[in-house]
Amino acid sequence: MKINRRAFVQGMPLAATSALAFGQGKGLAPLPGGHASKRKRRTIYFNDARHYYLFVFEPPMALEDAWRPIDEAAGTAVDTFVYGVERGDGLFYPSKVGMRFGQNIQPFDFAAFWRVWHNMQSLIDRGLDPLTVLIDRAHAKGMDFFASLRMSSYGGIDPKLTVPKGGKGLAHQEVRDHQFSVLEELATRYNVEGVELDFAAAPGGMPLILRKEDGAAFTPVITEYVRKISKMVRGRSGKPGQVGARVYPLEKICLTFGLDVRTWLKEGLVDYVAPMLYSDFNLNPDLPIEWLIQEAHAANVPVYGVIQPYAGDESSGTSHDSPKRVHVTPEIMRAAAANYWALGVDGLYAWFLRWPLGAPERQLLTELADPDLIKEANKKYVVRRATKEATEMGYEAALPLKIPSADASKRHPIPFHIADDMTQATERIRQVLLRIEIDNLVSADRLTILLNGKSLAGEVCLRDYGNRVAPYESQWLEFQLRQVKLQKGKNLLEISLDKRPANLKAGIEVQRVEVCVEYGSYPSRL
Repeated sequence: MKINRRAFVQGMPLAATSALAFGQGKGLAPLPGGHASKRKRRTIYFNDARHYYLFVFEPPMALEDAWRPIDEAAGTAVDTFVYGVERGDGLFYPSKVGMRFGQNIQPFDFAAFWRVWHNMQSLIDRGLDPLTVLIDRAHAKGMDFFASLRMSSYGGIDPKLTVPKGGKGLAHQEVRDHQFSVLEELATRYNVEGVELDFAAAPGGMPLILRKEDGAAFTPVITEYVRKISKMVRGRSGKPGQVGARVYPLEKICLTFGLDVRTWLKEGLVDYVAPMLYSDFNLNPDLPIEWLIQEAHAANVPVYGVIQPYAGDESSGTSHDSPKRVHVTPEIMRAAAANYWALGVDGLYAWFLRWPLGAPERQLLTELADPDLIKEANKKYVVRRATKEATEMGYEAALPLKIPSADASKRHPIPFHIADDMTQATERIRQVLLRIEIDNLVSADRLTILLNGKSLAGEVCLRDYGNRVAPYESQWLEFQLRQVKLQKGKNLLEISLDKRPANLKAGIEVQRVEVCVEYGSYPSRL
């Protein structure tokens, strides 16, 4: 008998699938009020309506192009499609309560904006609602559909109410009422499974939802606002709708901007949470979301780990080998996914994969759904680097790490996690490489490098140029880990600069740290 693997895995209780992959098997907590329910397992793909859709196709829009966001993910493990309906200057559907994108900027100066308007209009002229076209196609392909709204983007009302223009954002009743009307329209006029409240797109994707100085005072107001939205969506006629929320990965950032996520979860106001920071597009395998998973699971609410699309870009200073953004490889994505599964997420949430989606991207969208598919697959763990906007939001990172001068007594820590079990999978692991890129390094420098308290002095170390554009700037140190083992879970890398040549006084800077785990079919020993 042929077994449908996707149906089999997704149909199993969450605890059973987690136990298969990572030895975790915690039972599900009852919902508030004593009603037991399972957290829904999802594999989500997001399209923002713009970059890889309405911006790029030439009008009049063929139905094959109108279906493209759904069809490119169909046939993978994606079972939930999330669509960003707005970016701050108009909605990407013919709204009756908000401003349609392009309505206020005609004639157009930008070809992409001209395409958006006429692509939507070409469907409307044929009696088709652009949003309904996508929803119906998603349902035909077996996917749930959520409409995602950036909560402080509101085209069509006075821009002076936004924080960048001197306003107070969601502290204004007018702004909250406007966004509520849009959400009500999406939840009641359209056949969506639910709506997603995107609070995490600021900064970068939208204005701040509140001024920092207003965060504490308006936290109860925002909580009551989420209550009102939740009641409306779930109380719509017919089948109750669901409410998802994108929130910041750190609780302190959430609270700074009035997002009392713990209360939302305790009161059961949301049906899922997806932690992310929009302005940091680089994938972080060590996303600090343990607090969120613990609180959400106590309320029986699922958490979906967001897979950011890039391995390096201009903001993180890691794209010197390429002037453009660098998409994650399958190995990098698997590493982050494995860490997220090990933390206990209930599914993964991807977006902005290299477009047009081809066979590698579609394979990734299938692997993401099943921890077993990535358990013994090649991985590359890339330690997160800081970005300016993320740091300003309070989201710190260990890298880049400056070591200003030689001091053998001072060890500089770089913590990271890995999901692979080096003791259980020894026979299948071909090799494990620890790669460290260091700026301003010379071979005459004397370093002490410790991994979990053990020196790497006895391991084979190969050196290479840090990058091909400026090979003199940095060096890669590549350690073949044979004697010193990585630990499943927390690991600590420590580096000290013990001695430099007498006439070289400047310090060094650790730029990148990577762990590559490679599996094979045969034991790696005689």
